[in-house]
Amino acid sequence: MKIVTPKFYKDFKCIASACPDSCCQGWEVDVDAESLKYYKSLSGNLRERIDSLLEKDEFGNDIFRLAEKKRCPFLNDENLCDMHIAIGGEHTPYTCRTFPRFINDFGGTRELGISFSCPVASDIMWNLQEDFSFVQEINSEPPSLNDIDAELYFNLLSSRKRAYETVLDKSASMCERMADLLRFAKALQADIDDYNEGTEQIEFTDVFSNPELINHEWTEKVSAAKFDKSVINSKPCENIAMYFLFRYFMQAVYDRDVLSKVKMAAVGVLIPAFFGNDAWTIHLWSKETEHSDVNMERYKKLLKTAECLNVDNLIKYFE
Repeated sequence: MKIVTPKFYKDFKCIASACPDSCCQGWEVDVDAESLKYYKSLSGNLRERIDSLLEKDEFGNDIFRLAEKKRCPFLNDENLCDMHIAIGGEHTPYTCRTFPRFINDFGGTRELGISFSCPVASDIMWNLQEDFSFVQEINSEPPSLNDIDAELYFNLLSSRKRAYETVLDKSASMCERMADLLRFAKALQADIDDYNEGTEQIEFTDVFSNPELINHEWTEKVSAAKFDKSVINSKPCENIAMYFLFRYFMQAVYDRDVLSKVKMAAVGVLIPAFFGNDAWTIHLWSKETEHSDVNMERYKKLLKTAECLNVDNLIKYFE
């Protein structure tokens, strides 16, 4: 299998208890089936503690009941994981083992990256001075089973390369690049499938008022937002756009919706301009949105249905 990662991917190291915004606090802790099976094989005090904390969410998924302030029940007073200490990190739930990494499989290719939702990862990508580029490796793992439309996949692959080139074109301003990217995506979408942009009336600021609150700092950012600022022509904005293209663009092979993925990149570039020009702000947005199923599903829907997120309206922010 071919493994594709950003060049900086292996630079990420968790700082554990020193983290300013622990990933073990703020959101639901899912327990995957493989981990649950292992926990059932345990005995003694740890098994009793695990059993006492397991419950079902509204969708029937196994989760750990959170402690006060939405802390994982295994997060101790030193902000270290009691489960990790007792049985090793390899036996923590899948989400805990992999965060902030994301994995996208496309048959014979696996793409891995790190998310802005982690403050350390956010700092890495925000402060990246070289071009956001990628490395490839080949391992012995066989391709994953899939029903990918090969023609669409290779069309998207070549189109994403062009999208990368547009974002990295330093002969144009960041605003010009993003406007060109949106126009390119609109034309590409027309070739792939129908896409009826929405007319739902919602204020642009309300797009960012998520129903599930993870960190109150984000609501303060939204309340204080100023939408009269122009996009900052800076390297961090370029890196943000590249992150979203890498993470989401190729997922259009499954739903034939590439335009919403590119809109996400455009909105990502607007976040520093409107909510705060620093790595912490894009981290807060990512943690609130990308890592909440409720918030992310709402956001994906709005990308198609909200009139303020139509291509023409988004382009106005870059003029």
